[in-house]
Amino acid sequence: MASTDFGRTVRRWRDRVPPEAAGLPSGGHRRAPGLRREELAMLAGISVDYVTRLEQGRAENPSEQVVEALGRALRVSPAEREHLFHTAGLVPPGRGTVPAYIAPSVHRMLDRLTGTPVAVSDASWTLLLTNTLYTALMGERHGRERNGAWRAFLGTGDRVRHTPESRRDLEAAVTADLRTAASRYPADQHLRRLITDLRANSPRFAALWDAEAVGHHEASRKTVDHPQVGPLTLDCDVLSVAGSDLRIMIYTAEPGTRDADRLELLSVLGPQPLTEEGRQAPAPGAPAVRRSDAGRPTGPGISDSLPE
Repeated sequence: MASTDFGRTVRRWRDRVPPEAAGLPSGGHRRAPGLRREELAMLAGISVDYVTRLEQGRAENPSEQVVEALGRALRVSPAEREHLFHTAGLVPPGRGTVPAYIAPSVHRMLDRLTGTPVAVSDASWTLLLTNTLYTALMGERHGRERNGAWRAFLGTGDRVRHTPESRRDLEAAVTADLRTAASRYPADQHLRRLITDLRANSPRFAALWDAEAVGHHEASRKTVDHPQVGPLTLDCDVLSVAGSDLRIMIYTAEPGTRDADRLELLSVLGPQPLTEEGRQAPAPGAPAVRRSDAGRPTGPGISDSLPE
């Protein structure tokens, strides 16, 4: 019964979200005024087939991460988010867990930054939302690679250049952030599992954790080696959202420079097409991405992780 109620709720709320409100083009014939299933799947970072099965009541027991991702894509209010969890047969995450709710005011702010790469992460540096330009700049990330702490210590690499010093500073800052998050959100199982896995698999993280390393993120200039447009040197600022521990990463180029020209070119090229088929829900602990054009975090919208 819960799965049927959940599917009906998702279907009904999908109809009320205008595509332009999610950073999607509204052109073309639409049988309903709201989001198509393909668009909702793209925004939530799950497969179209899974959305279809959920709406038809054929998929049972959606995970907490899936429900949270669908709620963000549907732009639900706090009360509606709670209702969505209940219809899925789940208890809404409460105090002691890392907040993943993105307020409408934050959505509206991000909707206006279409020409700037922007990403939103939670207190554990798991990517919640990215816009199209950020995904075009940094590339798609899936599974545990969507968590910036995991990527810093155990990831397969990224497009940002690092010196030995900048790498050490990043690792110390990430470790300090996770320690702060763990003390602030002691009931968050995903965060505890992330820390346990990092300690077990990264001697560097384990040493920093045991030494109670102290560090913090500062505004900086980063060079991103992009496979299409070449290197871009950009200013990276991290903003905090009061009361939610959300981190908003913003990359900007100095006007009139080669970097600004390349960033503008990248906004035209957009992200590369997805190559995997039938991608399912994000791995545990990796909230879904907000996508903006076919298969990427949404234009006015937003894809994982920590300050690169």
